Order: sequence, then structure tokens, then C-alpha cells
Amino acid sequence: MSALKQCSKDTLRDLLVSGWMTHDAMWFASSARLCGIERTNVVNRGAVKAMAEVEAQRLKKALAAGPIGSFAQLRRFLNDAFELVRAPFMKFELTYPEPNLMRWETERCFAHEGVSKLGMIDRYECGIFDRLEGWLESLGIEYAATPEIEGCFMHRLGRCVREYRFSFRPEAGGAGR
Repeated sequence: MSALKQCSKDTLRDLLVSGWMTHDAMWFASSARLCGIERTNVVNRGAVKAMAEVEAQRLKKALAAGPIGSFAQLRRFLNDAFELVRAPFMKFELTYPEPNLMRWETERCFAHEGVSKLGMIDRYECGIFDRLEGWLESLGIEYAATPEIEGCFMHRLGRCVREYRFSFRPEAGGAGR
């Protein structure tokens, strides 16, 4: 039996995501040491958003997702996409408390933990939301996000919560959850 066939889908996903995230962390740490945290923040956030725009189209193709024209379709796409790209150490939750509203929330953040270990968390600009926003923009989804990103919410507030408001037309019988 080949090595690829021996791995479960979850094992393979976790291996690939962990490898990519390790590279991301090592790149960030090396860049911060060589160029300073301020420049690294700018480059990191720009790169994450650019990568996410390409990633969204790849995910859309892999999931055979058509155009996203409703809140229900967006929820389905985001839930399916994160099922593919989220490893167990990524502890955020997406909830949909009402139509056209999505809440991102986490009590523990791998980026916060990693940058804290580097001793630079007080100057870190969160790049996590740039991935989600790159997806939304690549898919042509209009949104408003609050609060504005200022540094790291986990560092400043002890938790990370951000809401996304969309402007899809109301769906027949469309409850938020």
C-alpha cells in the first residue's frame, strides 16, 4: 500500500496545513529579525491577502461551488472551505447570529501564541483576518467588518471577536443560524 493511501484525509490535511503554517511562522520570525516587525507586518498582511484571493478561487473550484449570491450560499462555502484548510490548532468559531451577520470568535489564537513567543506581540498587526477578507473580495462579496484591526485583539482585549455584515437580499424563511 502506498504511503498516500495509508493516510486518512484528516491526517493528510493536518500534515499539509501544519507544514504550511510552520513555514509561515518561520518566515515571519526570520523577517521580523532581519527587517523589523513593522515592515514584516506590512509584507505579511499583503502576502496573506494576495494568497487568499488565489486560494478562494481554488477552493471554489475544488468544492464545485457556483456563484455566491445568498447568505446561505456564503455560509455553506465558508464552512466547507474551512473544513478543508483548518487544522485542529486553529481554534476559531464562525457563528451566524442573524441573517447577513457572521461572527468570528476565538479564545485562543495560534498567531498570538507564536508572536508572543517571539516577544513582539505588542507591535504585531493581525494578519488572520486578511485571509478571510481576501476570500470575500475574490468572490465579489461586499462586507463591512468591525471592529477595525488595531494590533492583536488577543493581546489588547484577551479575546478575539470580529463581525462581518453582508448585504444579501433576505432569503425566504432565512434564519441566521
